[in-house]
Amino acid sequence: MTSTKIVKLDSLNIKVDYLKEAAVILADGGLVIMPTETVYGIAANMADAGAIERLYKIKQRPKDKPFSLLIDTKEKIEDFAQDIPVSAYKLMDKFWPGPLTLILKSRNKDTTIGIRMPDDNIVLRIIALSGVSVVCPSANISGKPAPTNFDQAIKDLNGLVNFAIDAGSTRLGIESTVVDLTVEPMHILREGAIKKEDIEAAVKKKVILFICTGNSCRSVMAKTLLEKALKEKNREDVEVLSAGIMMLGGLTATAEVEELLAKEGIDVSAHRSQRVTQNMIKRSDIILVMEKLHEKRILQIVPKAKNRLFLLKEFAKINNNVDIADPIGRPYEFYAQTLGIIKEAIERVINLI
Repeated sequence: MTSTKIVKLDSLNIKVDYLKEAAVILADGGLVIMPTETVYGIAANMADAGAIERLYKIKQRPKDKPFSLLIDTKEKIEDFAQDIPVSAYKLMDKFWPGPLTLILKSRNKDTTIGIRMPDDNIVLRIIALSGVSVVCPSANISGKPAPTNFDQAIKDLNGLVNFAIDAGSTRLGIESTVVDLTVEPMHILREGAIKKEDIEAAVKKKVILFICTGNSCRSVMAKTLLEKALKEKNREDVEVLSAGIMMLGGLTATAEVEELLAKEGIDVSAHRSQRVTQNMIKRSDIILVMEKLHEKRILQIVPKAKNRLFLLKEFAKINNNVDIADPIGRPYEFYAQTLGIIKEAIERVINLI
């Protein structure tokens, strides 16, 4: 190769034609230097053997050291990894897009894969436009410092890559933190932009998800009662979520629920219902539902949630009729009875989590 095309871009001056040009070069097997929020990288099409061979040669990197993958949406992680633990979804929810690389079991072979979703619009748009799987190791010869500005990145690579994007200095100027989630307990291979204690805190925080039908009655009661109990015990190690299985979202709690919970010292006037998502289910350590039909629906959405999914009364070891009936359309007294049942369950749950 005789020359590298160099273009200047920044977040306030993103020229779409340059992004498209970089994407086409990647798809055709070329190499592109581009910035991320951490350091500059050399991007290549993971599926193009010739591009990967060139990348190893340019970086002078041992063949037994694989390249990490960059993705532009969180959902794509499941295209490349399997047996993804709950801890991975917790970390993705908190730190992606961002400077965190997760090592997971690869979907394609009996090996591992490093995956990151960078917090940089230039990179994310190029990946999306390319339509290919993009690896992007740091733009340096192996053993040399990772480049945090364009001058450092192009210094040894001018003429060796097809295209290079000059966006000045990277925003963070430090490499991503790398966490191996294929081992138990997890192992932090490299502490970078995200500190070890922040990673550990995110993983250790237990996530409890309550599910009912419309997320306006039972799951609201359960969530807020558990949050109150946790606060009374000065516990900050649990995050509590609630959602419904119906399509509707944005509804308030019913007037009866507002009134009953107000008597418990709980204000739910700001509550707005939401439909349960795959992400909620996947990052929850324990999923507590009110009826068997909710259990069935959750398993349709995420079959692998089975071992974390329980009827609330079942989990609380309340043995009479395991379903907690929906009070919608019932008299106020029925709402009060429902609250009593859920309150008893929560008083037991707080000692089990």
